[in-house]
Amino acid sequence: MNRVAVVGAGTMGNGIAHVFAQYGWGVRLIDVSAEALESGLAAIRRNLARQVKKGTLTEAAAAGSVARIETARSLDAAVGGGIELVVEAASERPDLKFQIFRDLAAACGEDTILASNTSSISITAIAGHTTCPDRVIGMHFMNPVPIMKLVEVIRGHHTSDATMDRVMTIITALDKTPVEVNDYPGFVANRVLLPMINEAVYCVMEGVATPEAVDTVMKLGLAHPMGPLALADLIGLDVCLSILTVLHQELGDDKYRPCPLLRRMVAAGDLGRKTGRGFYSYG
Repeated sequence: MNRVAVVGAGTMGNGIAHVFAQYGWGVRLIDVSAEALESGLAAIRRNLARQVKKGTLTEAAAAGSVARIETARSLDAAVGGGIELVVEAASERPDLKFQIFRDLAAACGEDTILASNTSSISITAIAGHTTCPDRVIGMHFMNPVPIMKLVEVIRGHHTSDATMDRVMTIITALDKTPVEVNDYPGFVANRVLLPMINEAVYCVMEGVATPEAVDTVMKLGLAHPMGPLALADLIGLDVCLSILTVLHQELGDDKYRPCPLLRRMVAAGDLGRKTGRGFYSYG
């Protein structure tokens, strides 16, 4: 059985763990917070139950998926036990990711691939904090991970062909579609998506339209399955702000400047679905 360690039990981390376990991998889900691990496992069980209810997964397969996941609260759990891949899905903070990768590079074996699920931070910069930049790569899953097919695979400056080939093979075996992109701020998905979300926030701030009106225009007029403000709530307004900040700083173009309303909402703690309030309220 192939084995993977997933660092971070939040929305993206538990979704990544879910998919690997569903496709037969042994998973170590790692988080410093016992509460986050408990919440992450609960989310995995709920999402597997939804698949069973829809008839896309049997009860036995769902139970087997849960049984293949073990939890731990230290990065030491990413070492040994046949783990060939570590996927980091911690908070979108450069300092945190750099420290995690320094620790992983120092502890993991010479054949372990170190991947980041970062949505905007440079893979080359992350790899620069390790002694094995050839084995560092970006694996940017989309949210919600069990449903969305795309995975952006980001090649850092020193990522080897062997690392890239192995990751592309792994993603395909997870019944997802890997797309190789180079290491530029925001990669492709967020470089295109976040300016649209930001402009939608400006429309609300400037009184052009209500959030409901903005989202309705985009859904009915441009055939988007979800409006940009509802999507921002799903992603997390703090995550949106972090990505826009990286785009603005790294590309130096004011078209990526985060909207003041977005900054204010994040400062107020209205982060979207995860806090129960963003552009919409969630009971």
